[in-house]
Amino acid sequence: MAHQDIQENQDIQSSDTQVEKNLKYYTASQWQLVWWRFRRHRMAMFGGCVLLIMVVMGAFPGFFGPYNGTTRDADYVLGPPQMMKFWDANGASFRPFIHGITTSRDPVTLRKIATTDPDVRHYVHFFVAGEEYSVLGLFKSKLRLFSLNGAKIHLFGTDDLGRDLYSRTLIGTGTSISIGVIGVILSFILALIIGGIAGYFGGLIDQFIQRTTEIVRVVPVIPLFMGLAAAFPKDWSNIQVYFAITIVLGLIGWPTLARRIRGHLLSQKNEDYVLAAKLAGAKPARIISKHLLPSFTSYIIVDLVITFPYAILSETALSFIGLGLRAPSVSWGILLQDAQNIRAIEQAPWLFIPALFVIVAVLAFTFLGDGLRDAADPYTVSEG
Repeated sequence: MAHQDIQENQDIQSSDTQVEKNLKYYTASQWQLVWWRFRRHRMAMFGGCVLLIMVVMGAFPGFFGPYNGTTRDADYVLGPPQMMKFWDANGASFRPFIHGITTSRDPVTLRKIATTDPDVRHYVHFFVAGEEYSVLGLFKSKLRLFSLNGAKIHLFGTDDLGRDLYSRTLIGTGTSISIGVIGVILSFILALIIGGIAGYFGGLIDQFIQRTTEIVRVVPVIPLFMGLAAAFPKDWSNIQVYFAITIVLGLIGWPTLARRIRGHLLSQKNEDYVLAAKLAGAKPARIISKHLLPSFTSYIIVDLVITFPYAILSETALSFIGLGLRAPSVSWGILLQDAQNIRAIEQAPWLFIPALFVIVAVLAFTFLGDGLRDAADPYTVSEG
């Protein structure tokens, strides 16, 4: 009898727990359901965390990097990466350190050769004052996450001018991601306006917009930027070129998203709630913005996230072939320009490290987009 009573109590508790879960599910908002569904996608959560780290480090490269992008180390030109250590042949240490470097010249090629000195330790100090840098263009600061006293540290090595590749990669991360973000936002605004008008009004307006969309889609990107690179005034600053490239990427990136928005509007504009809004005297702009677009906001967000990798790859490719940003600006494409020769492959493979950042960013956006696509419709039953 006692065992039967215990079993009945467990069944009642299990039933109450299930009722609470069902009540929580049926009373939750759509965005709560989307978030619960998204949390179950582990790769999407991982991709989101990776992107968050990259965005934060790219937004504050002066803090996370030990040097500015133009700082040179004449004694460590084209030097390999230096790894922080906690122990070596001389014992262990609670504070990370790197070994000292001695330089000499090759008697044949006369090239400087850096040799590690295991008997010399340079300890890493955290939250120290370093070179002055600008924080988001708002104010100046000297606070650095880490640095050395009396020596220099190069986690990713240096380039052929002795500039720290780690610091320059962080600066390039902020530049490339910001171009992608601003370009996608501009494309999104154009797509909302153009796709909304085409899908809501239809008819001749829709036909004209569709033909215009097809023309924009078939414009070849490389010849376009070759012409723009020749048309840009030579006296333009790097900031002006930066915004020009961002605007151009936004102007050529809207057709695909506009067509998707048009398709959603065409399928929704004859619904009862839209007809009720028309009968109530609502204007087309209000019907589109307040009734139609919110009905598929989650799908628009998914399309936006999926568009980010293409914008970032476009900027990287254009800068890599010399049609985008130009030195002394720093982006992933400009950093990879130093790695497009045989010498880099043979003598300095660490110059390809920025390419790993590009790959990681694209994969992270892809994983995040997959998770958002699955979570966009939280009412469907997922397999497994």
